[in-house]
Amino acid sequence: MRSSKFMGQEFPFWMKRFAQNRNATPIEHSHEFVELVYVVRGEAQHCFEGERYVIRAGDVFIINPGEVHAYDYEDEQQIEIINCLFMPSLIQEGLLRELGISRSMDFFYVQPFLNKEERFHHRLNLSGPHAATMLVIMESMMAEFEHRNPGFDTIIRLKMIELQIFLSRIYNLHQTKRHNVNYGEREVMARRIRGFLERNYGDKITLTSLVNVFNISERKLNRLMKEQVGMSVIELLHQIRIEKAKYLLEDQAEKVINVASMVGYEDPAFFSRLFHRIVGCPPGAYRKTIYK
Repeated sequence: MRSSKFMGQEFPFWMKRFAQNRNATPIEHSHEFVELVYVVRGEAQHCFEGERYVIRAGDVFIINPGEVHAYDYEDEQQIEIINCLFMPSLIQEGLLRELGISRSMDFFYVQPFLNKEERFHHRLNLSGPHAATMLVIMESMMAEFEHRNPGFDTIIRLKMIELQIFLSRIYNLHQTKRHNVNYGEREVMARRIRGFLERNYGDKITLTSLVNVFNISERKLNRLMKEQVGMSVIELLHQIRIEKAKYLLEDQAEKVINVASMVGYEDPAFFSRLFHRIVGCPPGAYRKTIYK
């Protein structure tokens, strides 16, 4: 699914609340935007990347661009969910940095990039006051989105920041209570940085900008990533961008030069050389292998 089906470039956001049951045909799909899902009531099967997981009222999770998923239902199962679709560009990182919250966004920078078993067997489930707060925030966003009064886009952006802080706070409390997983501080920081790169790969990212976001020296940044993921932060960024490019190349209508720009490369020639070095063939040839 392309973002143009749901949202514009100036305000890359879309939101809807809906209910469905087994009469709905499960259609596996992926998309180029981020999808935040909150289960208001009911229970269903979530088909995600070839696996099935039970989801129920209070569950909240994120689907990344390119991940394949669908909903399925057994017997009398039905579900009501709120879907919040957005592009990472909805909220500029500079604003989060000015507010001093870039490093407190683990639900958005860490959890969505864990392996699928950990994401859905240990998903975030809200109840009581937390569930009520979640619903109030999301319903206020839907009201703004529906009525579109002057300034609605600014209010939604601010509400999204509130939502991100709220969910990250609960997620961190949830992680602290889990005794079977105990990540060290350096591993958590590496996950935060990787999550940031995964979410913002299309933007201009430099070592200087990363140093400012995570308040860490360039030397310590590269040493940390070498230790935790086996490569420098720029090497990791290139790897992430090329993987995203492979996904985008599945669209035959998208020109290679546009794909290069979408994954953060202003120079298409550099992009093609880098793609060839990492994948083993140029972008055009890779596309042909998909549709031969």
